[in-house]
Amino acid sequence: MRLGLGSYSLAWAIGVPGHPPASPITALGFLHEACRLGVQVIQVCENLPLTRLAPRELNRFEAEARDAGISIELGTRGIAESNLRAHLGLAKRLRSPFLRVVLDHAGDEPTPEEAIRRLRPWKAAFSEAGVKLGVENHDRFLCATLTGIVRELGPDWVGICLDTVNSFGALEGPDTVVAQLAPYALSLHVKDFTVTRPPHQMGFVVAGCAAGEGRLQLDPILEALRAAGRDVNAILETWVAPGPDLEETIERERRWTERGIANLRRSILGTLEPSSPPDPRFHPTRLPP
Repeated sequence: MRLGLGSYSLAWAIGVPGHPPASPITALGFLHEACRLGVQVIQVCENLPLTRLAPRELNRFEAEARDAGISIELGTRGIAESNLRAHLGLAKRLRSPFLRVVLDHAGDEPTPEEAIRRLRPWKAAFSEAGVKLGVENHDRFLCATLTGIVRELGPDWVGICLDTVNSFGALEGPDTVVAQLAPYALSLHVKDFTVTRPPHQMGFVVAGCAAGEGRLQLDPILEALRAAGRDVNAILETWVAPGPDLEETIERERRWTERGIANLRRSILGTLEPSSPPDPRFHPTRLPP
């Protein structure tokens, strides 16, 4: 298992729809952040689409990642034919072992049966490319439904991108998610969370926090993955609620990311030091804790 940075760990700095930052992080800037934090893997998803890079930009991104010793995992959203074709080709080029996919896209929410029917013809293309399909437990489908999709399509080329908290949307907690999805995991998204009562006491609020500082019990998750024989990378993602202004939100997001990486390094890698030193070219001044 290696520690990695997901593009959703810096979602506000990249740009949340309707909240454009003055200077959004580019794909190359995201790579530099990963170098600064000393991680070995990045997972770049649809909020930072590499398919939109100009050829020269993509060439530079690929070269700098290779020179820094950082592996790339690719993700997208939606199973339209044109989208899968573009991302599969890019995943093969970037040597991503899988293409992480969220089945739902705006205006396109297939039933499980429809998803199976649309994805089944892609087996040969994925197999020839040496890339697996990693379906993320996003929020709409129960874990039993997702495992059914994987089994029907074939676990030889389809697996799960296991997110620790997304399935709250389907009323399933981490224990259920890990028990059912760990045997098929290709990737682990580590998001931490808190559960609190608001002052009025009417209900609960589930909110994100820096990894390692909330309710997520990571050790049992890692043990379940090991028991299932799954050696997957742990990719940090964060849920940062918006602050009074976008600048403050982005600053909090960066602090959470730094603390999360440090906390996960202790729990996953058992050391405070990066397993490989950050590239000195990409080591700007750190933000305050």
